[in-house]
Amino acid sequence: MTSETELLSRIAAALERLAPAPPGAPDLNAAEAFVWHADPAGFEPVAHVNRVPLSLLKGIDRAADQLVANTERFARGLPANNALLWGARGMGKSSLVKAAQAEVARKHPALKLIEIHREDIGSLPRCLGYLQASTHRFIVFCDDLSFDHDDTSYKSLKAVLEGGIQGRPANVLFYATSNRRHLMPREMIENERSTAINPAEAIEEKVSLSDRFGLWLGFHNCSQDDYLAMVDAYTKHFKLKASADQLTTEALEWSMTRGARSGRVAWQYVQDLAGRLGQSLVG
Repeated sequence: MTSETELLSRIAAALERLAPAPPGAPDLNAAEAFVWHADPAGFEPVAHVNRVPLSLLKGIDRAADQLVANTERFARGLPANNALLWGARGMGKSSLVKAAQAEVARKHPALKLIEIHREDIGSLPRCLGYLQASTHRFIVFCDDLSFDHDDTSYKSLKAVLEGGIQGRPANVLFYATSNRRHLMPREMIENERSTAINPAEAIEEKVSLSDRFGLWLGFHNCSQDDYLAMVDAYTKHFKLKASADQLTTEALEWSMTRGARSGRVAWQYVQDLAGRLGQSLVG
């Protein structure tokens, strides 16, 4: 009997050594920004956030003003809305979120940025469980958020944003970017409408997710003038040595080869130009 007890004790001890230690309280003073990882649960500090200054984001002035104002109200402890930035690709949606947080954090250093990956949305309640105990304020940010057919993780997001028994902690705001205004593919919504007994009720569950975002900011394809203004702002910021005529001619040709005009295309041209000039993009 004693030997069996000793054997069970050794097995229990071995299992304890194999089991991962429970995560401790995160050190949210370690950085200005973090990436949330669901498994194992934890916050990875980001020493240098990949972003550009707010002043370099051209052609989106109204959206920038609204998001910065919303973020500043939140940082001051005033009511603010979750924000959905949707629309054309490459027009600075995610850049604006990061730039707005940086702009506001200059005056309110307790404002932190937490990035959560699309595939980890189901773990969002766990992430918020760590954050709600902190004295900091957090923008939880998901880039390129969308949901496909048979994806049910949007339900946990809905409960967190509004309507759940716990809801969103007072020190957390959720910002997301997406190419889709309703976060669901059109064919998914149309299929629900065509096959349901009550079409309106069938799609309400899908469409109502975007309604949880009180602030909708739409991004549209930019004009030629806005595109050239983006190129000009980048070249002046990084002090690239090129004439105005060269910039206009090359930038327009670059956009035609890409079949698009956007902030992303402008930045790609500027990177190519800097490489050809042998200059660094540090500034």
